[in-house]
Amino acid sequence: MDDHGERERLMAGIAGELTPFGHRIMARVYYADTDFSGVVYHARYLEFFERGRSDFLRLAGVHHTELADGKHGEKLVWIVRRMEIDFRSPARIDDILTVDTRTEDISGARIRMGQQLKRGEEVLVEAKVEAAIIGENGRPRRFPREWIEAFLPRERA
Repeated sequence: MDDHGERERLMAGIAGELTPFGHRIMARVYYADTDFSGVVYHARYLEFFERGRSDFLRLAGVHHTELADGKHGEKLVWIVRRMEIDFRSPARIDDILTVDTRTEDISGARIRMGQQLKRGEEVLVEAKVEAAIIGENGRPRRFPREWIEAFLPRERA
C-alpha cells in the first residue's frame, strides 16, 4: 500500500465508521475531560458529540475545508441551532465510550440528528441536535441534493 493509501486507512479508523443507522466513533476519557470529582465535566460531552458529528460529515463526503473554500458557490459554515441533552449517568476517567450519531430528519437547510454516548451498552448521555448551514451573509442555505442521500441511514435508504 502506498503512503497515501495507508494514510487514508488510518484516517478512516480515526474518524470512526459509517453504520447502517449513521455513524459510530470510539473515544477514551482522559484526565483533562474530568472535573475534580473524577467524572466527565458536563461541557466535555458537547465535545464528544461534536467529534461524532464532524466525523460523520467527513465520512459522508462533506468536508469542512471544501465548505470554507466555496466549492458550493460560496463559503458555507455549519452552525448548531439547537441542542437538547439528557444526562443519565456519568462517564469516568479511562472509560471507553461509543458515540452513535444518526440523522432523524433533513428539511431545507436544517438537519436534525440524534446522538448517544454509551459505555458498553449503557446509555450515559443522549442529545438531540438541530444544525444548519449558512452562507457568508449569515442566511440559511439549502442542503446540496447529494448531501441528503449521504446523511440518510442506509437502513432506510
